[in-house]
Amino acid sequence: MSYGFLQTLWFILIAVLWIGFYFLEGFDFGVGMLLPFLGKKDEERRAIINSIGSVWDGNEVWLFTVGSATFAAFPEWYATMFSGFYIALFLLVIGLIIRAISFEYRSKDSNPIWRNRFDWLIAVGSFLPAFVLGVLFANLARGVPINADKMFTGNFFTLLNPYGLLGGFSTVAIFLLHGANFLGLKLEGELREHVNTFAKKLWIGATAFYIALSIYTYVADFWARQIISPGVVPVAALAILLAAGYFINNKMEGWAFIMVALNIVLTQITFFLMNFPNVMPSTTNPEWSLTIYNASASQYTLSVLSIVALIFIPIILAYQGWTYYIFRKRISTDKKTLVY
Repeated sequence: MSYGFLQTLWFILIAVLWIGFYFLEGFDFGVGMLLPFLGKKDEERRAIINSIGSVWDGNEVWLFTVGSATFAAFPEWYATMFSGFYIALFLLVIGLIIRAISFEYRSKDSNPIWRNRFDWLIAVGSFLPAFVLGVLFANLARGVPINADKMFTGNFFTLLNPYGLLGGFSTVAIFLLHGANFLGLKLEGELREHVNTFAKKLWIGATAFYIALSIYTYVADFWARQIISPGVVPVAALAILLAAGYFINNKMEGWAFIMVALNIVLTQITFFLMNFPNVMPSTTNPEWSLTIYNASASQYTLSVLSIVALIFIPIILAYQGWTYYIFRKRISTDKKTLVY
């Protein structure tokens, strides 16, 4: 295989890993953020936690996999992004740690105050990564200051520009909706009805944020790069999100979940289509942008990585699919069925 083909292939594979992470971990974050607001009684909150209890840690692995793949396939991209975005990524990891600890320690004491504190920590630990990821991807789409030595010349506050913040809040809003739709599939009884009612309100907010981000993206990015049309993919993403409202309002939970999931997938595809062949566009000088060609590992390295990926990715996907199949049943708030 040619060097150029391998570079493009690994750009696509990393895009697929990010898409998988957003799709799977997106509803985990959404469920975590919704926990203190949807669950009024301990049994309800436990049922909400149990809905993702068997899968959240497996979904989280996708993030570490994409980080490792970036390090191996595009070391220059990894070096610039992880050094330049250090504080932001530190906050992301802190959020993941807070969430993981809270899941484990929540049931160590039956005291309602103890459990309530950890419920809120789960919400905070879910919000932080979702918001930070939204800010980071918005800035990567818009471009960041990079010099001729491939070094990020900004700081943490450079990322907190209006477009980056809008990207962060939009991601949080979509993940909240994604999480509510997932709970609609997993819960039963009165709690399920409460979730479905809540999802209608979340859809309005998520759609408003998404439309605002779409307009801002078109004005700030497509015009700046002299791209006349955003293409069919982002238009389809917006249309699908609008269509999701119909299914949510008619309590068609499966279709509502699929629609929002497709929106997330198409939004991520839009991001990578916008940037290709760039991986980190430079706002200082377009010629200093990191691309798949000047940021990649050697041809030999990419060849070996491709063989490894060909063997192990299908195994991982099969195992994760089996996990979801085994834990596919709905969850009740009946104490006899709950796992603490």
